[in-house]
Formats: sequence, C-alpha cells, structure tokens
Amino acid sequence: MNKIVILDSKTLGAISNLNKISKYGRVISYETTRPEDATSNIGDADIVITNKVLISKEVMKNCPNLKLICISATGMNNVDLEAANELGITVTNAVGYSSHSVAQHTFASIFQLNHKIAYYDEYVKSGNYVSSDIFTHYGPPFSELNNKMFGIIGLGNIGKTVANIASAFGAKINYYSTSGKNKDNVYQQVSLDQLLMNSDIISIHSPLNEKTKNLISTAQFSMMKKHAIIVNVGRGGIIDESALASAIDNEEIHGACIDVFESEPIRKDNPLLDVKFPERLILTPHNAWASVESRTKLIDIVCENIEAYISSRN
Repeated sequence: MNKIVILDSKTLGAISNLNKISKYGRVISYETTRPEDATSNIGDADIVITNKVLISKEVMKNCPNLKLICISATGMNNVDLEAANELGITVTNAVGYSSHSVAQHTFASIFQLNHKIAYYDEYVKSGNYVSSDIFTHYGPPFSELNNKMFGIIGLGNIGKTVANIASAFGAKINYYSTSGKNKDNVYQQVSLDQLLMNSDIISIHSPLNEKTKNLISTAQFSMMKKHAIIVNVGRGGIIDESALASAIDNEEIHGACIDVFESEPIRKDNPLLDVKFPERLILTPHNAWASVESRTKLIDIVCENIEAYISSRN
C-alpha cells in the first residue's frame, strides 16, 4: 500500500472530500511543515501532496521512496522540477479549479471599492437616513461598469472568465499578454502602455516570472487614469508595493484591490498597511481562489492525478 503524506493540509481548509485521498493509500497529514522538517515529514512516503512547502533536490535525494509529488496548486515553483526529472519523480499540478472563484472575488473587490457599500450600509444603520429630508443620499460617488474600458493583464482561463463577466456588465475589454502566447479574436490585444493609459479598471491574472516581476511600478502608475482601479489576484511581486502605496497616498489612481503580496503572510512593515487613504485600498489574505467549490474541485484533481499515476505504473 502506498504511503501518502500531506505536508500542509491547513492550506486546503476543511473540505468534505479530503478523505477521498485515503482510497489510494495510507495517509499521514501535517497541518503545516517547516522547510527544515520537509525531509523528516516525508520520510519513506511514496506520494507527497504539497501546496506551498518547498521540495528541493536535497529533500528528494533524502527520501528515496518518493515517486510522486502532487502540487495542490497551479504554480510549480516550490518543487525543483529539474531534480525531480533527474531522480525519476513524477510531479503533477492542478489547473482550472479556481477560475470562477477568483473571477467572483475580483468583482466583489471592485464593487466594494467602487460602490462604497460599507459606507452606505453604515449611513442607514447609524440612523442618518431616518432623518433625511429626501428619499436618497448622495455620499461618495460611484460609477457603472457599462462602457468602461476594462484592461486584463494575462488572458488565461481566469482572465477570460473575468473578461466574459465584465462584458456582461457592458464593459469594453482590452488585454495584454505577458507571455505573448495568448491570442484572442474576441477581445482587443494591446501593449502594456496602451492598456494602462486607456483602462478604467485593470485586473491582473498572470504568473510571477522574470517578465512580470515589478511589472507595475512608479512609471506605470504615472500612466494610469486618476480614476483608475487596479486589481491584483495574480501573484505578489507583479505590483511594486511601495510604488502602489505612493500612488494611493498621492491620489495618482482611485484605488486598488490586492489579494496577493510579495511576502505572504504580509509583513508588518508592508507600506500598504500604512497608506494615508485606506478607504482607497481593499486588501484580502490570498483567498480569492478559496471558495468551497474551488477547494473541493482541487482535491478531486489531486485524486485524479494520483489515480492516473497509479494506473500508469500497473
């Protein structure tokens, strides 16, 4: 029977189908694993499931029974893929499980920032509306998505889902492909500079790599419209966080919605925690992907990857 180790089950949350994994072997689960404990926690396991725990060449060499690494995420940068190939260890990831969750979070954040729902909710509950002499209240202004230019950086599965939803609201879509590989006949492809200058809302859905590190920094914020909103649900490090804090403080843009950070969890000294206008900034703890449905689908994909591997060995 295969021995299966889950290195960081806490990153998956309480999911009802997590016990499906036991169908494929004896499961040992750790809520979290420190980098220095990766080797000992894996031990003589045949299969390892990891979300964020780093599995280096040294770890693999010291775990001779290891045959399959299942990454419970799309990104694969926490595993030394070259070493895995050298050592004959199969590595799988999960793709497409979170598109709807991330897209929904994108619009939830935009609406919270744009529509000022919290302000208007408090206005009514505080009793101010009771004493109003008219039927409505004109507080902080908000605007429609209809006819706005919606710029998408990274038109993969998630980017296309966001584009479709934005289109349903009547927004006009343009996009920038960070890899240069994504082509779409439905939406207009533009350069990054064009997208930044033309867009009222900018949404980032690309991976972090040498092309996207600090893709949006001081020079890019200076190109954007004063009323623009930027959303990052891609990866931390794509937006220069110090430059964003300055753009918020100096009112260069209307605001930002950030779900991913260069250091996670966020550091105490992150400048985004100390901006002058916090009402212009929505910060969430890297959970755009984590709807119950998304996490359930993720476990299903991990199980499919294990089953496919076992079938290939028989």
